[in-house]
Amino acid sequence: MKEYTTESLRNVALIGHGSAGKTMLAEAFLHATGATTRLGRVEDGTTVSDYDEEEIRRKISIYTSVLPVEFGGCKINVLDAPGFPDFIGEVISALSVVETALVIVDAVAGLEVGTEIAWQYAEEAGVPRFVVINKMDRENANFEKALASVAEFSPTRLIKVQLPIGEKQHFKGVVDLLRMKAYLGDGKTASEIPEELKAAAETARQALIEAAAEGDDTLLEKYLEGGALSDQEILYGLKKAIQNGSYIPVFCAAGAAEIGILPLLQALLDLVPSPLEAQPRKAQTPDGQEVELQPRPDAPLAAYVWKTTADPFVGKMTYFRVFSGSIQADARVWNQKKGAEERMAGLHIQRGKEAIPVKVVYPGDIAVVSKLTVTATGDTLCEKAHPLILPVPKYPTALYRVAIAPKTQADAAKVTPTLTRLCEEDMTLSWYNEPATLQTILQGMGDQHIDVAIRRAETKFQVGLVTMEPKVPYREGITRKATAQYRHKKQTGGAGQFGEVHLRIEPLADAEFEFTDELVGMNLSRSFLPAIEKGIRNAMEQGVIAGYPMSNVKVVVYDGKEHPVDSKPIAFEIAGREAFKLAVQDAGPVLFEPIMKVRVVVPESAMGDVMSDLNTRRGRVLGTETERKNTVILAYVPLAEMLRYTTQLRSLTGGRGYFTMEFDHYEIVPQHIAAGIIEAHKKELEARKEE
Repeated sequence: MKEYTTESLRNVALIGHGSAGKTMLAEAFLHATGATTRLGRVEDGTTVSDYDEEEIRRKISIYTSVLPVEFGGCKINVLDAPGFPDFIGEVISALSVVETALVIVDAVAGLEVGTEIAWQYAEEAGVPRFVVINKMDRENANFEKALASVAEFSPTRLIKVQLPIGEKQHFKGVVDLLRMKAYLGDGKTASEIPEELKAAAETARQALIEAAAEGDDTLLEKYLEGGALSDQEILYGLKKAIQNGSYIPVFCAAGAAEIGILPLLQALLDLVPSPLEAQPRKAQTPDGQEVELQPRPDAPLAAYVWKTTADPFVGKMTYFRVFSGSIQADARVWNQKKGAEERMAGLHIQRGKEAIPVKVVYPGDIAVVSKLTVTATGDTLCEKAHPLILPVPKYPTALYRVAIAPKTQADAAKVTPTLTRLCEEDMTLSWYNEPATLQTILQGMGDQHIDVAIRRAETKFQVGLVTMEPKVPYREGITRKATAQYRHKKQTGGAGQFGEVHLRIEPLADAEFEFTDELVGMNLSRSFLPAIEKGIRNAMEQGVIAGYPMSNVKVVVYDGKEHPVDSKPIAFEIAGREAFKLAVQDAGPVLFEPIMKVRVVVPESAMGDVMSDLNTRRGRVLGTETERKNTVILAYVPLAEMLRYTTQLRSLTGGRGYFTMEFDHYEIVPQHIAAGIIEAHKKELEARKEE
């Protein structure tokens, strides 16, 4: 592959609902430009994009692939992003390094939920969109109907740049309204517009000229004065109108049938800005100053790491986009976030699984380097003399949680490093140890997402993991004052153990734990207080009624007894623990559960079903708002009722609903539910004794 400088580069992401044909469109780009000798198929697992064994097995895209397409003296970096909602993190990462998003819409299904979600993330990232109505050769394909479904959703006006020639099995090419020519088949040769489409083409061309005039004030003046616009002026005006967000251009194609491929690639060259023409990116210096990046090779280096992945043969692979400066092979660069130097050995461009070595990466290009030591997704590579930090996009919070455990004793030591590696690669995965339940929790966007991560741990890192439903991190507490006393007396031949503790406990609102004494006289020496406190703290950690940590308790030791010979710290530790347990039983013990603040976005038609479902989950609806033909429901819901909500919400809303949640506060568990939890804990303790 020859070297491409900044003005000859284009970066686009293919986004949209799963099975809209993104991967096959990318495959057609490669085949039509001669990068591949035959057209692969998703069903056969032979596409350049979906090369991971997990993608081949599931027949869906899971990771974003980079596919450089050489066309018209330029290189178009096509990023094929997954469409399944569980892998939205890959879409967000891809959108952070491109100038344009190609929203692929199925000509039969029209706008689907995955498209809506990806569209909103593209909007948040400030990335202009193109719409491609794909699969025009399918039975029941309808260009106008599919376009109407997008127009109804989009607040930005859509403008046709192409018209289809025929539909369904009669789809044989496209009319290019910029050049007013017809392109049949893959579009290698131009021909005259068919007679039956001339009137429609003229009308659409007029709308296109008006849109182009709106893009530039000078053009608008010329147009309003009755002057015609040249093809170059139309192109210039339209490009500006798209970039400033006034219009979204619409194209049509049939990826798998390779119809309309070259006209679409030509439109990308014409209308997608090169990194030189795009809105300049901004970075921050370590002291918080904002700097505008210049996409010039001689500018200070700023490269953003948008993806990392582990390859069993090559090791760690780091995907990055250069925003300013350039990177030479074997150069040393500075990772500002980690405060470490990295050597760029093994610099290459990736096309699916094929690695093409390069000597230099110019501003605006996307490349890969292998075996970096500390660099992870979201890091910035720069020069040590010019430290910079590029902003990291906001990723959604995890919605689906599982508890994990090692399959074998040999796997146990590898769990922590493996989970850390998995979460470094994927910004929507995270893990933590839950002290309340002593479980290791892995959280992601849905069951498929977690399943892929577990299989990845097995195949890429050779670590076996088993998953189970996570326990809810309840807390124990008390509701009133109580007193208790306990005498620990143990006599075995020789020195014995003796300790007696009298204590009072009461609820504490603004602190986890407070330990004090009201000792008077010489019944109990203060030197034993640390041992008593230790015993009480142990009891609180292990829980008294249901095996969950206890908090918000004040303990006052007011009396006790000691023995001149047999009193030892261990005796008072035991006495303190047991006295505390007795006091808890009289202090109105309760369980507290985590309450989540939940924000559910659903279509208006599903609002009633979702509201009643939240009520059955003990949810407390705080209110609703309207957001772009959707209803947003805000509610407080116990975490115990939200463990598998992702799946349930998808089924209630036909996949159109999505939600976010974050921890808000703790509340007392209703008595009838708490009784079941306490009973289950007692049975577990009995089962352990029998073992």
